[in-house]
Amino acid sequence: MLLNHTNMRIRHVFFYLLLVNTLFAQNTITGTIQSGGLTREYLLYVPASYTGSTAVPLVFNLHGYTSNNTEQLFYADFRTIADTANFIIALPNGTKDAQGNRFWNTFLGNSTVDDVGLIRDLLNSLQATYNIDSNRVYSTGMSNGGFMSYSLACELGDRITAVASVTGTMIQSRLNACNPARPVPVMQIHGTADNTVPYNGSPASTFVSIPVLVDTWAGFNNCNPVPDITQVPNISTTDGCTAEHQLYSGGDQGSTVEFYKVTGGGHTWPGAAFTIGVTSQDFSASKEIWRFFSQYRLNQSSGTGSPVSLAAAWSVAPNPVQDYLILRSADQHPVNRIQIFDATGCLRQTIFPDSTGQIEIETEGWSAGVYTVMIEQEAGVTPLKVVKAGR
Repeated sequence: MLLNHTNMRIRHVFFYLLLVNTLFAQNTITGTIQSGGLTREYLLYVPASYTGSTAVPLVFNLHGYTSNNTEQLFYADFRTIADTANFIIALPNGTKDAQGNRFWNTFLGNSTVDDVGLIRDLLNSLQATYNIDSNRVYSTGMSNGGFMSYSLACELGDRITAVASVTGTMIQSRLNACNPARPVPVMQIHGTADNTVPYNGSPASTFVSIPVLVDTWAGFNNCNPVPDITQVPNISTTDGCTAEHQLYSGGDQGSTVEFYKVTGGGHTWPGAAFTIGVTSQDFSASKEIWRFFSQYRLNQSSGTGSPVSLAAAWSVAPNPVQDYLILRSADQHPVNRIQIFDATGCLRQTIFPDSTGQIEIETEGWSAGVYTVMIEQEAGVTPLKVVKAGR
C-alpha cells in the first residue's frame, strides 16, 4: 500500500496548511466531470496571470494511494511556480477501493475504472473551457500518481507531452505492455531508502526497480544508454540524504530521460514544505519538474505535428446551428470519438460516428449557447466552436 503511515503524517499538518494558504483559495476551483459512467472530482488552480487571451500549459498533478487531490495541492506544491510561469494545474481525485482509500488504477489489478479515460475526458473539458496550449500538457504525481503518469505516457502519449514521477514506478506487466506512440520525455525522482516503493523493486508486488525503469524508458526514447551524471550540491547537510542527477540525452525527436537519485531519501517529495520522512532539501522536485516540462512541446516530438493540426481540414455548418450540425472533412481519417461540451466545460454528448467524411449531429435539443465539439482522431484532436441559436 502506498502512502499509508506517511499519509497520516501529512494529515497532522494539513489543517495548519489550510489556514496559512487561504490566500490561494480564490484561484482554486472545485469541479466534477462525468467519465466512464462515474462522477469524478477535480481541483483546478488557475493563476492570477491567466487572462484567456494566450494559450497556457496544463499540468496534471496526481495524488498517491490513500491521499487525495487537496493534500496533493499542498504537499507537491506547484502553485507559486504556476503564478510565475502562467500554467494551470489540474488535480483530479482517484476513485476509492474496498477499504475506502483513493487510488489510480495502475497496479491493484482488481478494478475496471478507466483512469486514462478520465484524464482524456478532463483534458477535453478543460480545453473547451480554458485556453490550453495543446502542445504543452504534462503529468506528474506522487507514488501511485507517478505510476499513473507512466500509464498516461504509455496510453495517452498523443496528448501528454512529458511525464514526471516522484517515488512511483510501474508494475512489470504494464511495462511489458507499454508501447508509447512517440518518444515521451520522462523524469524520475526516487530515494534509495524508499520502503514503500522500493528502489530495487519488489518481486511480491511486481514493482519494477528504478534502475530498470529508467533504463527501459531511455531505451523507448532511443537515448544514449550511458547517462551524464552530476552531483546535486549538498545545500542541506542535515536532511539525511544527498542526490545526483542523471541525464540520458540524445533521444529520438529531442527526447531525454532524467533521473534524480536521492541516496538515503525516503518515500518523500524533495523540497516539500514539511517532512514526512527523510526528505531532500538540496533541490525542489516541483521546480525541477517544471524546468524539465518547460523544455518540451508535443509538436516537436511527434511525427504528426500539432495535436490540433487537423483543425483546418474540418468545416462545420450551419454555424449558428438550429436542428442539425454537419461536420465535413476531406482527409477521410477515421474518427474515434466526438465529445460535445457546453460553455462551462460540462460534457453534454459523446458520439462514436460510423462515417468519416461527413458526420451529421442532431442539435434540436441543445439549449442556446456556445459549444465546443472535440473531434478525436489517431492523428490529432480538433476543437470546433459552435453556436446554438435561440428560436
